[in-house]
Amino acid sequence: MVGLPARGKTYISKKLARYLNWIGVTTRVFNVGEYRRQASHYRDHDFFRADNSDAMTARDLAATNALHDAVAWLKSEGEVAIFDATNTTLERRNMLYDTVVVKNGFKCIYLESICDDQNLINNNIMDMKIRSTDYIQNQMNVDEAVDDFCQRIKHYNDVYEPIEEETEGHRTFIKLVNAGEKLIINRQEGYLQSRIASWLMNIHLVPRTLYFSRHGESINNVLGKIGGDSELSNRGEKYVTALADLINDKNIQGIRVWTSWLKRSIQTASGIEAPQERWKALNELDCGEY
Repeated sequence: MVGLPARGKTYISKKLARYLNWIGVTTRVFNVGEYRRQASHYRDHDFFRADNSDAMTARDLAATNALHDAVAWLKSEGEVAIFDATNTTLERRNMLYDTVVVKNGFKCIYLESICDDQNLINNNIMDMKIRSTDYIQNQMNVDEAVDDFCQRIKHYNDVYEPIEEETEGHRTFIKLVNAGEKLIINRQEGYLQSRIASWLMNIHLVPRTLYFSRHGESINNVLGKIGGDSELSNRGEKYVTALADLINDKNIQGIRVWTSWLKRSIQTASGIEAPQERWKALNELDCGEY
């Protein structure tokens, strides 16, 4: 991972690891911040100043230990190790490349999260960062935590060197801009990297709300039959009206409705005033009619 604080790197790391494990690729996240917290007690943002030599030594040691563990894990049992840290300088990324690729022969892909949308950054700070162990242990209130974290971002920004084709164009990297607004891919190789790129095209850093509804009562429900593709009963039609009234009254911005291809599902959502899509993958398993 590459990027300034509050750009969703840890969120992306955890979600990507879950996805890769789900498709059968053994994956683990190595978060440098966790190594740093185990080794030293955080006081305030001065710890992240570039001219704080003692703190820089501690931070470099945490990164080295995390990288050592990641490489050891890859050699023993792992397939993908996600190195979750800012990695904001060319010097740090050169060190990573030398360790991972040159010395150990693994492939390396940089994923840089770039965000200049201040609303996204503020939401990330408020939703996630002020709950960090750094601030809970110091018993900082919300305003103090937000101010301290903004100062931390400034310290990183002072030394930040984004990935550029002129200096790192020979390496594989993906730039994710404003949580999926734009994706820049350089030297993508192979099946796994293409799966990662495809997954990134559909990621959201801002939490979304999902509403689930069972279909209204169907004629087969009334008859006690399992399966089939019957239409709704009279009671099912009443549910259609009630569901539409509930959702439409909420006036949810940007809402989209997904249903299966089955009649009862499509009819249940028919009164909702929103764009609708039909997905065969949402169909129940076809077990015939009983």
